[in-house]
Amino acid sequence: MNKPDTGRPPTKILIVDDHAAFRKTIREFLPASVVTECADGREVLDRYAAEQPDWVLMDIEMGSMDGLTATRELRARFPEARVIIVSNHGEEEFRQAARDLGASGFVHKAHLEELAPLITATPGREQ
Repeated sequence: MNKPDTGRPPTKILIVDDHAAFRKTIREFLPASVVTECADGREVLDRYAAEQPDWVLMDIEMGSMDGLTATRELRARFPEARVIIVSNHGEEEFRQAARDLGASGFVHKAHLEELAPLITATPGREQ
């Protein structure tokens, strides 16, 4: 998929999901961006510190640290971090937990087309 050139520097995105194939699928729905990846919530703090991404796309269900716990720790250490939860768990309890942790958005994995509008929205504005 060709990404249009917007004339702006590419958005830096960190994808956190334990399935490599799904990380690849997410990339196809992103606007022009520089993407880094990690496979587990435990890696997020170090990777965020090193990369300083504009957005973190965080799965909920992962191996040694789930995405909600990772979001809590990430936002505690880096309050400016903008996290969008990307999960198969679309129930309201998960959406509310994400909001409570300061996530900027929530996208069900069946609706990845919703990512681009969230990522290109005005920085700092919660969705």
